[in-house]
Amino acid sequence: MALLTKAPRGTQDVLPSQSSRWQYVEATLLNTARLFGFKEIRFPTFEHTELFIRSVGDTTDVVQKEMYTFTDKGDRSITLRPEGTASVVRTALEHGLLNDALPMKASYVIPCFRYEKPQAGRLREFHQFGVEMFGSQSPNADAEVIGLVKNCFDTLGITDIALEINSIGCPECRPKYLKALREYFAARQEELCPTCQERLEKNPMRILDCKSPVCHDIAKDAPTGLEYLCQECKEHFEGLKKRLELMGIEYTVNPRIVRGLDYYTKTVFEFISQNIGAQGTVCGGGRYDGLIGQMGGAPTPAIGFAMGLERLLLVMDQCGAEFPPEQGCDVYIGSMGEAASLKAVELTARLREEGFSAECDLMNRSVKAQMKYADKIGARYSVILGENELSTGACQLKNMKNREITELKLDDSFVDAVYQQIMHSCYMDLEDSVEKMEL
Repeated sequence: MALLTKAPRGTQDVLPSQSSRWQYVEATLLNTARLFGFKEIRFPTFEHTELFIRSVGDTTDVVQKEMYTFTDKGDRSITLRPEGTASVVRTALEHGLLNDALPMKASYVIPCFRYEKPQAGRLREFHQFGVEMFGSQSPNADAEVIGLVKNCFDTLGITDIALEINSIGCPECRPKYLKALREYFAARQEELCPTCQERLEKNPMRILDCKSPVCHDIAKDAPTGLEYLCQECKEHFEGLKKRLELMGIEYTVNPRIVRGLDYYTKTVFEFISQNIGAQGTVCGGGRYDGLIGQMGGAPTPAIGFAMGLERLLLVMDQCGAEFPPEQGCDVYIGSMGEAASLKAVELTARLREEGFSAECDLMNRSVKAQMKYADKIGARYSVILGENELSTGACQLKNMKNREITELKLDDSFVDAVYQQIMHSCYMDLEDSVEKMEL
């Protein structure tokens, strides 16, 4: 029989055998953010389209080409979120979160949606970990957010990743830079791709981020924003560099970083991996001091970042980062006959109540087939119940790794006895690991 349908192009399934990797990465990222004072925030998967047009910017590829937008049954224009920052700002303003003690710090793990050409590390439904900090205009905030990213990478065992930083100025100094860019690109306007020809008047900085080889080559000799920074922006950028050096975080100044969204001001940064091909940016972020004011709030400085989890997992695989072993079944209880099956159900329930992963036969398999299944699911211990075990009130707990047998009673002491054996087994595994490390 033919399959009814397949997953839409640009999406991917996370299978049960892979989900523990995702859970580990997500938990590590959110816990690291918690250590820096960032608490998790959750918000809808879709928003009113106007939110993203006003925040992300109508000159960006995201708004012009990539958003999943539809009209709902109430004739409202709705968009699946292409990124998280706009939704966090909307949530903070709607619920008055900026009236509390500042800075406000929020973290999130979310799916996002952009209509792009699927390739390694770039999907139409993808997942992001991000943080947003509202209220601080100090370069201390910039350094802390970048330090959080570095801490995440270090905790996950990610190596061979480089930090690049830039400043794109503020509303005071950026107009001079935009004028210089327009003058530079106007001389070669006809050579630019059609999209960049449109960008020339609206936002020439976006030409610097164009993926077209021709536009990229033309942009090589374009003026840089660092040449046009006002005194405040210069001091802020120098302050960030000083703090990164004090924190021992290596960086490179890359004046071509502009990021893909219109709301950025002053600091922008990217963490780049050389191990995953063209899609090397694993994390990107920066300041967006004017966004909250644009969305109806009081002018409030802000900074944040987002990193794609699909790319993060690619980088972890490429650099050989270790994942914790998947937690398997602690005890499998096999059975022969109806009475033994009932007892197995009872003992399995008792073990689960105490926090153990326990399974029993659900398929009416033979004992031999049950033991094969216990092996396949990686059970640490197994028990077989039959008429003899029920009549004597005792059973044998078998260590599936070393085949050692321990006699246990089928009474109220059963769960405690299993616990003792599992703890002993964990201790022995730890000793083995230490011994191997010493060797």
